[in-house]
Amino acid sequence: MPPAETPRPTLFPTHAKGMSEPRSLRLAGGRLAALAWGDDQAPTWLALHGWLDNAASFSRLAPRLVAALGIRVVAIDFAGHGLSRHRPGDYALWDYCHDLLDACDHLELSRVPLLAHSMGAGVACLAAAALPERVATLVLLDGLGALTTEAVDAPAQLRKGLLADRRPLSPAPRYADSETAVMARVVGGATPIDVETARPLVARNLETLPDSHVQLRTDARLLRPSLVRFTPEQVAATLSAMCCPVLLVEGETGILGERARAQQARAAVARLTRRVLPGGHHLHLEPLTVTQVAKVIAAWHSAERGADKEPGP
Repeated sequence: MPPAETPRPTLFPTHAKGMSEPRSLRLAGGRLAALAWGDDQAPTWLALHGWLDNAASFSRLAPRLVAALGIRVVAIDFAGHGLSRHRPGDYALWDYCHDLLDACDHLELSRVPLLAHSMGAGVACLAAAALPERVATLVLLDGLGALTTEAVDAPAQLRKGLLADRRPLSPAPRYADSETAVMARVVGGATPIDVETARPLVARNLETLPDSHVQLRTDARLLRPSLVRFTPEQVAATLSAMCCPVLLVEGETGILGERARAQQARAAVARLTRRVLPGGHHLHLEPLTVTQVAKVIAAWHSAERGADKEPGP
């Protein structure tokens, strides 16, 4: 576990000076953009967002954790997302591990707690399994493991990816104004999301054009199917290899629930604490649920610190 921190301030004062407004960072030679909350000298948690989201995914949760735990939260934009640069090649899930590691190296974090949502949770699991010396703890938000393809279906998956890669890219969507872009995300998102939850994600992902319209910054190649996915057996082995403490916070109407694959994934993790809260896939950003998410994380973190201090036999 990370070293003990200084005493905590009062829980969850989101209005506290310097807490709610993040600072913008450029990491890894300018390749990655990030947002940071909290004191630069405080213990740092690295936050990893989901597919087609960005660092603003943590804009409501991070200030609460900073206030409750006396930490700094640095949320990165993965390559191709938000304000980070696009990649010249494809976007395989494991390639995002380099974004994580590049951010840690830039911030001089040899071992770091990870706060991760959805696809970011998948990246965090890969890193924790492959490089356990770099990951102190995992707090996973409605995500565990990765999308899989059965081995027998690998040729069909490769075919989909290859054919998609050879088609011309569609131009980035453009909208009359930001509110129209927000409504497009609400209507067309991969998972259900409401207007207030979508607004910070969309705002960070927009650029204004000369004609005053707005356009999405996201790399259009992110929408292409993966060439290759892990098999279920590979993901199970990855989850079994994770040795750090793991908190999984799920939304009651999120993407995991009691689906067979989700049950198998949870069973594979040795040091798992699971909490199910009201809310959807973005429960950590939903205005009505974010405070409860923060309280669960703070309580778990305090319990883990206490367990770490207990004397051995």
